[in-house]
Amino acid sequence: MNLLTVLPLAFVMVAGPQLISAIFLAASRDPRRSSVAYLIGAALGTLVAVTVWYVVFRAVRHGAANGTRDSGSRHLIDWIVLALLIVLMVIVFLRRKRTQPPSWMVKLEDPRPAFAFGLGALLFFAMPSDEVTMASVAGSLAGHDKPWPHLLPFVVLTMLLLALPLLALLVFGDRATRALPRLRDWANANSWIVNELVIVIFVLIVGSDLA
Repeated sequence: MNLLTVLPLAFVMVAGPQLISAIFLAASRDPRRSSVAYLIGAALGTLVAVTVWYVVFRAVRHGAANGTRDSGSRHLIDWIVLALLIVLMVIVFLRRKRTQPPSWMVKLEDPRPAFAFGLGALLFFAMPSDEVTMASVAGSLAGHDKPWPHLLPFVVLTMLLLALPLLALLVFGDRATRALPRLRDWANANSWIVNELVIVIFVLIVGSDLA
């Protein structure tokens, strides 16, 4: 298991309300301030959550290794990660028909930066699908004795994907403003398929480690 293996799960992190919110903010009345606040909140929420999960899985690995072989503790964590991934697949599948954005997204048309910051932190820190994703990433790296800094590229890639609507707005201006609603509709309808494919690939990788 290496860093490149877990990076694709960053796509799972942002697909759904997270990216839709970023698109709404990029099309709001004050897109730059609101989007930057949202990204800062999301980065903080992601970093805190993935660090907590990393510490938990490191404790599990070291605790299990006290009474068993080192490979046994690693396999224990792999089984936990595999179970988490299956749960994530079920969550994504059950939410596949949710094509309408939640009613609270109406507030994103004219949000305050403080609201955007809190939303970013909450969507990534308290969203069940993201918690399962971050636990899978942290468990995979901690279970294979990768140091904590190996989590940072995953966090950075997640934020880069989340920043795409703002970057498109800064680069393409009005053309991006007209294209963002189409991107939002496509993400609403099809992001679950991409998520399932990424998760299946990661399940196969974890399964091959166990075999």
